[in-house]
Amino acid sequence: MSQENTGADAIDRAIEQGIDLDGTPIPEPKLSLYNQVMSLEANRKRSGVQNTMRSRIVRIGAKHIPQDKLNQMLQDADFPPLKEKEITFYYNK
Repeated sequence: MSQENTGADAIDRAIEQGIDLDGTPIPEPKLSLYNQVMSLEANRKRSGVQNTMRSRIVRIGAKHIPQDKLNQMLQDADFPPLKEKEITFYYNK
Protein backbone atom coordinates (compact mmCIF):
# COMPACT_ATOMS: atom_id res chain seq x y z
CA MET A 1 0.00 0.00 0.00
CA SER A 2 1.50 3.31 -0.98
CA GLN A 3 1.97 6.16 1.48
CA GLU A 4 -0.31 8.31 -0.70
CA ASN A 5 -3.27 5.98 -0.03
CA THR A 6 -2.94 5.80 3.74
CA GLY A 7 -3.60 8.11 6.62
CA ALA A 8 -6.31 10.60 7.37
CA ASP A 9 -5.16 13.07 4.72
CA ALA A 10 -5.23 10.63 1.77
CA ILE A 11 -8.87 11.35 0.98
CA ASP A 12 -8.43 15.12 1.23
CA ARG A 13 -5.39 15.03 -1.06
CA ALA A 14 -7.28 12.93 -3.61
CA ILE A 15 -10.29 15.26 -3.54
CA GLU A 16 -8.04 18.31 -3.99
CA GLN A 17 -6.51 16.66 -7.05
CA GLY A 18 -9.88 15.47 -8.33
CA ILE A 19 -8.51 11.95 -8.66
CA ASP A 20 -9.74 8.89 -6.77
CA LEU A 21 -7.26 6.67 -4.93
CA ASP A 22 -7.30 4.22 -7.84
CA GLY A 23 -6.22 6.99 -10.23
CA THR A 24 -9.57 7.54 -11.93
CA PRO A 25 -10.96 11.08 -12.19
CA ILE A 26 -13.69 12.05 -9.78
CA PRO A 27 -16.69 13.26 -11.83
CA GLU A 28 -17.21 17.03 -11.69
CA PRO A 29 -20.81 16.84 -10.38
CA LYS A 30 -19.58 14.83 -7.38
CA LEU A 31 -16.70 17.22 -6.72
CA SER A 32 -19.00 20.21 -7.06
CA LEU A 33 -21.58 18.84 -4.62
CA TYR A 34 -18.86 17.85 -2.14
CA ASN A 35 -17.29 21.31 -2.29
CA GLN A 36 -20.68 22.99 -1.90
CA VAL A 37 -21.53 20.99 1.22
CA MET A 38 -18.03 21.39 2.69
CA SER A 39 -18.31 25.15 2.17
CA LEU A 40 -21.51 25.18 4.22
CA GLU A 41 -19.80 23.16 6.94
CA ALA A 42 -16.78 25.48 6.93
CA ASN A 43 -19.06 28.41 7.72
CA ARG A 44 -20.86 26.67 10.61
CA LYS A 45 -20.18 28.17 14.05
CA ARG A 46 -18.40 25.75 16.39
CA SER A 47 -19.11 25.31 20.07
CA GLY A 48 -16.24 23.19 21.30
CA VAL A 49 -13.35 21.00 20.30
CA GLN A 50 -13.82 18.18 22.80
CA ASN A 51 -17.29 17.26 21.51
CA THR A 52 -15.91 17.06 17.98
CA MET A 53 -12.95 15.00 19.20
CA ARG A 54 -15.30 12.53 20.88
CA SER A 55 -17.51 12.35 17.81
CA ARG A 56 -14.52 11.55 15.58
CA ILE A 57 -13.19 8.99 18.07
CA VAL A 58 -16.55 7.20 18.10
CA ARG A 59 -17.15 7.41 14.34
CA ILE A 60 -13.68 6.18 13.38
CA GLY A 61 -12.99 4.03 16.42
CA ALA A 62 -16.13 1.97 15.86
CA LYS A 63 -14.64 0.76 12.57
CA HIS A 64 -11.54 -0.59 14.30
CA ILE A 65 -12.26 -1.18 17.98
CA PRO A 66 -14.78 -3.54 19.61
CA GLN A 67 -17.66 -1.80 21.39
CA ASP A 68 -16.67 -2.74 24.95
CA LYS A 69 -13.06 -1.68 24.44
CA LEU A 70 -13.98 1.64 22.77
CA ASN A 71 -16.46 2.37 25.54
CA GLN A 72 -13.79 1.73 28.18
CA MET A 73 -11.24 3.83 26.28
CA LEU A 74 -13.69 6.75 26.15
CA GLN A 75 -14.32 6.53 29.87
CA ASP A 76 -10.61 6.19 30.66
CA ALA A 77 -10.02 9.42 28.73
CA ASP A 78 -12.83 11.12 30.70
CA PHE A 79 -15.22 11.27 27.74
CA PRO A 80 -18.87 10.23 28.15
CA PRO A 81 -19.44 6.53 27.37
CA LEU A 82 -21.09 5.35 24.17
CA LYS A 83 -24.73 6.35 23.88
CA GLU A 84 -27.39 3.78 22.98
CA LYS A 85 -28.00 5.49 19.62
CA GLU A 86 -24.25 5.30 18.83
CA ILE A 87 -24.15 1.61 19.72
CA THR A 88 -27.18 0.96 17.53
CA PHE A 89 -25.82 2.97 14.63
CA TYR A 90 -22.15 1.94 14.68
CA TYR A 91 -22.42 -1.58 16.07
CA ASN A 92 -25.84 -2.54 14.64
CA LYS A 93 -27.20 -3.60 18.03
